[in-house]
Amino acid sequence: SRLLSHANVTLETGEITSLPEDGQWIFATGPLTSSALGNALQAESGEESLAFFDAIAPIVYADSVDMSVAWEQSRYDKGETEDERKAYINCPMTQDEYEAFVDALLHAEKTEFRDGETARYFDGCLPIEVMAERGRETLRHGPMKPVGLTNAHEPDQRPYAVVQLRRDNKLGTLFNIVGFQTKMKYGAQVDVFKMIPGLKSARFARLGGIHRNTFINSPRLLDEQMRLRSKPHIRFAGQITGVEGYVESAAMGLMAGCMAAATMTGRSIPPAPPTTATGALVNHVTGGADARTFQPMNVNFGLFPPIVARGGRRGRRDRYKAYTDRAKRDWTSWLATSGLDAADSTLVQP
Repeated sequence: SRLLSHANVTLETGEITSLPEDGQWIFATGPLTSSALGNALQAESGEESLAFFDAIAPIVYADSVDMSVAWEQSRYDKGETEDERKAYINCPMTQDEYEAFVDALLHAEKTEFRDGETARYFDGCLPIEVMAERGRETLRHGPMKPVGLTNAHEPDQRPYAVVQLRRDNKLGTLFNIVGFQTKMKYGAQVDVFKMIPGLKSARFARLGGIHRNTFINSPRLLDEQMRLRSKPHIRFAGQITGVEGYVESAAMGLMAGCMAAATMTGRSIPPAPPTTATGALVNHVTGGADARTFQPMNVNFGLFPPIVARGGRRGRRDRYKAYTDRAKRDWTSWLATSGLDAADSTLVQP
């Protein structure tokens, strides 16, 4: 009631089916964006399949991969630089390991659709267990094909199959399992994916899943102020930007609102530090993530710039505390210089 009684607030209800041409707008329509607005977004952005059942692949922390088993190499050593030629982590499988893995996929518990729902997936994002159902060799000729790769640990022995992990952020702290979109239940995913050689002790920043969703390819479409590049008077916030979770969505809405208010009052807000949770999320969806593989993400320590340990390797608990302490310091410093101090209400004064 306090918001609705504010002199600068007018509430209007109704469906928005197109992108406005003027004014300052924030779209926070969430995962159930209407077909009409979704079509308008497709027409403006050129992106396809904004509304779908998306099957997303799991993401692992890079430091949890056993590199005494896995190795770094791009297929056929493609790439102009050493980093590009080592852009993938490869996990080899013998025939017995592959057969056991396929059996586990086929028998794992899956998420079922509700009555009346039918599967319409992203092209190229077919769940891995659905591919396995089409034939036992399908995966070995698809995302797990062993061609163009040489096992750095056993160069004279060709793997029967290979699971590839691709860098998922610029920091190189997160890797997604290539082609492993899945609708397996969470417990089954952990059991099945830890069967992969090199991932026995893997820690997952995000497990795979399937759900109805609508989100834009934010790294390609949004600038660092969360504005649509082709229509900078329009910002996006919440889950439609490609963040997962209520807190994450609310944080993106808060930042978009502050940015829009600053624009309308002739002020500017420096980017939130990527060392903070909010800043890391904004950075991830506006350019830190790879636009080619962009999928919804919740906040996790893999989005933060790494902390270089002093005096040796930190334990996980100490490392996470160091991330948190740094985030608090950087957030407090940023807040003091951004003009967004909690006691400063000038952005919303009548």
